[in-house]
Amino acid sequence: MANVPPEPTTFKPSPEPPRPWTWRLEDASGAVVEITGDLADETFVSQADAESWVGEFYADLAEQGVDAVTLFEADREVYGPMSLHA
Repeated sequence: MANVPPEPTTFKPSPEPPRPWTWRLEDASGAVVEITGDLADETFVSQADAESWVGEFYADLAEQGVDAVTLFEADREVYGPMSLHA
């Protein structure tokens, strides 16, 4: 009988990468705005992803009462508030 190697162990799927980048959504007075739908509670792997997202959806955010955004990496405020209006 031939020597057959044992079956390889099954690889576990890679864990989801951390997504520490978030936007705080604010109204004109600086109060936090809670939005609903697909845009709510978005988190991002990188600063570039977060900035691309706000660039793509700023008009939709403004329609839900967002006047400005502040970018965070975990608990660290990176910049903002940044107006969504020209």
